[in-house]
Amino acid sequence: MNLELTRLKTKDSPDLGSFDWSDPFRLSDLLADHESMIKESAATFSKEALMPRVVEGFAGEEVCPEIFLEMGKMGLLGITIPEEYGGLGANYVSYGLVA
Repeated sequence: MNLELTRLKTKDSPDLGSFDWSDPFRLSDLLADHESMIKESAATFSKEALMPRVVEGFAGEEVCPEIFLEMGKMGLLGITIPEEYGGLGANYVSYGLVA
């Protein structure tokens, strides 16, 4: 008797044999293009501009108000505010990705 596990694979099913620690639930596959762009923009800003200043500010017990101005210019603050009021009009998935 052969007890090997047989996997049925369709063209749309993911490769269950691999595991991605950075996205264990494969949520990136569910994002729309505009959501992916917002996610990448927020992640890049966080790594390159935000993180160094937060670490420095924490060590010196200071707040850097310029961070909020830059986030506002990028549209990351008030991301769900409709466009007619100056926001991006993004959905709450995008809001969660920025948070």
